[in-house]
Amino acid sequence: MIDFNDKEKAKEILAEKAELFKTIAHPVRLCILAMLMREQESNVTDIQCCLDVPQPSVSQHLAKLKSAGILSSERNGTEVIYKLKNEEVKHILEQIL
Repeated sequence: MIDFNDKEKAKEILAEKAELFKTIAHPVRLCILAMLMREQESNVTDIQCCLDVPQPSVSQHLAKLKSAGILSSERNGTEVIYKLKNEEVKHILEQIL
């Protein structure tokens, strides 16, 4: 729970949460996250086929989610495998999906 007696800390926490919501609030990113919740891990090609969105667009969304600390990635040869790593986002997705 947020302590509103420390107004500066409360503002900081609320700004972080708002940024998290902004990051996941795009339909393509929500679809990526929902797919990763179901599949546990996936590569760009599989995600792109599921979404019917051009691969460069999927890669941009994955990069945004990764830079926000929501996804992790692991290289396996030429393939990059993505996983949902942010537990807070997992909980949010469980509630809204």
